[in-house]
Amino acid sequence: MFFNRDEKEKRVTLPLLPLRDIVLFPHMVVPLFVGREKSIAALNAARARKGAGPDEKPQIVLSAQKRAKTNDPAPDEVFHVATLGNILQLLPLPDGTMKVLVEGVRRVKITNFTPNDTHFVVEAADIEEQWEKNIELEALLRAVGSTFRAWAELSRRVPPEVQQQVAAIEDPSRLSDIIAAQLSLKLNDKQLLLELESPVKRLEKIYELMQGEIEILKVEKKLKSRVKKQMEKNQKEYYLNEQMQAIQRELGDKDDSKGEIQEIEEKLKTKRMSKEATLKVKKELKKLRLMGPMSAEATVVRNYIDWVLSLPWYDETKDRHDIVEAENVLDEDHYGLKKAKERILEYLAVQTLVAKMKGPILCFVGPPGVGKTSLGRSIARALGRKFVRLSLGGVRDEAEIRGHRRTYIGALPGKIIQSLKKAESNNPVMLLDEIDKMSTDFRGDPSAALLEVLDPEQNNTFNDHYLDLDYDLSKVMFICTANSMHSIPGPLQDRMEVIRIAGYTEDEKMSIAKKYLVPKQREANGLADVNVKLTGTAVRTIINRYTYESGVRSLERECASIFRKVARDVLKNGKRDIVVDRKMTMKLLGVPKYEPGRKEKEDQIGLVTGLCVTQAGGDTLATEATLMPGKGKMIVTGMLSDMMKESAQAALSYVRSRSKRFGIDEKVFENNDIHVHCPTGIPKDGNSAGVTIATAIMSTITRIPVHREVAMTGEVTLRGRVLPIGGLKEKVLAAHRAGIKTVLFPWGNRKDVKEIPRKIREAVRLMPVKHVDEILKVALVAEKPELLFGGATTSAPLPAPTVEPSQTVS
Repeated sequence: MFFNRDEKEKRVTLPLLPLRDIVLFPHMVVPLFVGREKSIAALNAARARKGAGPDEKPQIVLSAQKRAKTNDPAPDEVFHVATLGNILQLLPLPDGTMKVLVEGVRRVKITNFTPNDTHFVVEAADIEEQWEKNIELEALLRAVGSTFRAWAELSRRVPPEVQQQVAAIEDPSRLSDIIAAQLSLKLNDKQLLLELESPVKRLEKIYELMQGEIEILKVEKKLKSRVKKQMEKNQKEYYLNEQMQAIQRELGDKDDSKGEIQEIEEKLKTKRMSKEATLKVKKELKKLRLMGPMSAEATVVRNYIDWVLSLPWYDETKDRHDIVEAENVLDEDHYGLKKAKERILEYLAVQTLVAKMKGPILCFVGPPGVGKTSLGRSIARALGRKFVRLSLGGVRDEAEIRGHRRTYIGALPGKIIQSLKKAESNNPVMLLDEIDKMSTDFRGDPSAALLEVLDPEQNNTFNDHYLDLDYDLSKVMFICTANSMHSIPGPLQDRMEVIRIAGYTEDEKMSIAKKYLVPKQREANGLADVNVKLTGTAVRTIINRYTYESGVRSLERECASIFRKVARDVLKNGKRDIVVDRKMTMKLLGVPKYEPGRKEKEDQIGLVTGLCVTQAGGDTLATEATLMPGKGKMIVTGMLSDMMKESAQAALSYVRSRSKRFGIDEKVFENNDIHVHCPTGIPKDGNSAGVTIATAIMSTITRIPVHREVAMTGEVTLRGRVLPIGGLKEKVLAAHRAGIKTVLFPWGNRKDVKEIPRKIREAVRLMPVKHVDEILKVALVAEKPELLFGGATTSAPLPAPTVEPSQTVS
């Protein structure tokens, strides 16, 4: 016998209700809670549909979403095979949502989406179902029925009335739908059953799924039975032990320390430790048995054993060897920092190829706020390791690193061992923060204690004074951070791979603010659901007028300040679209703290713009020189170090040695004092200001102004040679921030130009020089460079350099 349920295709146009994590089958009655605006509008439209008789139930099309998290699905984000349903009951709730009771009627296929602003309206056609009643179908019905009864008996989730209903059904289509509604299947499996047009194929698929569920349920039942027996056994043992302890207490044996010793022995049996550590714990445990439980020495021994047993001797996390995923994690958390990221990926690549590899010792050096500390956390996330941070700022006791010996009261292991216990892994990423801020006193030098920790050839036998055991630190990835290297001892520097992180350019700060800082502060200040837009001009204004830094810490603070003020305005005046532009930024943040660019406003005699590197990154250093009647003394002020004073003396000697060539009377040096001053109250060190001081002295003596758009750096010798310096990238970035157009730097630093971003190289003219004479010809504002000191001065534009064209670096 052949059955055809729909002899003629029937089409309907009805509202659509998208469903999350549920598939509605025909003959299935289910309550739904509806809260989305479009869904509520669809229900109201179905209830108010014209043409429905008094006894006819409102109808609606119900289809599952492909992704449950999508709040406003598009037409291609819902399944097109759906169910036509009757709305049995519709109840508005006090919170604005609705509770609806729907009943599945039949399968339909969505053929078209009708445009509608408030809700989905679809055109749906009935799906034709065909089957032939024969012996095979009868056998399939019986097999499915018996399998369903077996599954229901194991799962114990199906009510008896539903089992009776299923047993009485002979229609294969209805049987398959009712059973499918009872099974705990994934959304895609349920949708697959809904899309199968043939009831016979649906029954075959359901039979297959139920067989798999039955096997799983049998295993679950077996596991539960086994666990129950084990629990009963444990409870019995616990009960008997408690009885034994109670009997012992009644007999006068009140020594509870035996239970504690037994607990330690059990831990010792299961804990994997080094042979040395195991023997040490057994020895200490033997001593503990002979001690009184209330003695002070017993407490010391117990604490020691607890520390040894709590350390992760062989417990480690598995590294993530997916380099692409690791790279994505690093890029997701930080912008730029190319060198640091490349080094981590290189380590991961080598570790993937080599079975065992010692952890690298990296040191990130850079100004505050460039992301050194947070980069360490990102590295741990990229490698799939635990992360621990150890702040060394202000640490001045060697015992902080190596621990105290057990002879002292209150002795503890050092911070390294404590951090490993906290990480619960022997291969974490350990960040030694602010390693340059350590100091020394009469208690020892903590930097000397780090020599063993940060040496890959020695740290596999690190000996903490408290433990007095060798502990393997070779699997730990140590990452140090510092603002400068000069305060770190040489032997410690030699053990670390230094990666310098320079300050950010203005464009990099713009990208960081757009991608990280602004979204972070918007959410932190409760404005995630408010449309607040910080324009590019506003961010640029904050960077140029309210911050002057190499990093982005102050930039983040100023962004947070803006969002706090916007949050206050939202609470006061209600939610609305807010655009924070340049004008509004200056209104919210008040008077600008800095002028855009810090170069001099005019060419001046004896005033030269130098470049230096501080703990806050690169900066400009105005250097002044003046000539006054005296006895030929050299006065140097401005909190300068001995090295800078010697550099100033060398600059003066060079100028005096070249006085005849430059047409300077020797009596000028005999009858006048020269005063060189570097403003600002910040201590200054280094020898890179030599050419700056020489240029200032020459400008003062010859009365020729120095070009305001020229900055320079380099060490000077008595013969006028310009020697290489450090920190060229940071210095050029500082010059760019200050609006300087030309930077003169030593010829030996040409190799460092590649590290400077291309946009900065295009915006700033970089000129390598070998001799001070080349600097004077470019920096001093003279009409004829070849007759530098022979005529009148002028404020003409910057002349072309006399160096060879190949010397100009772009």
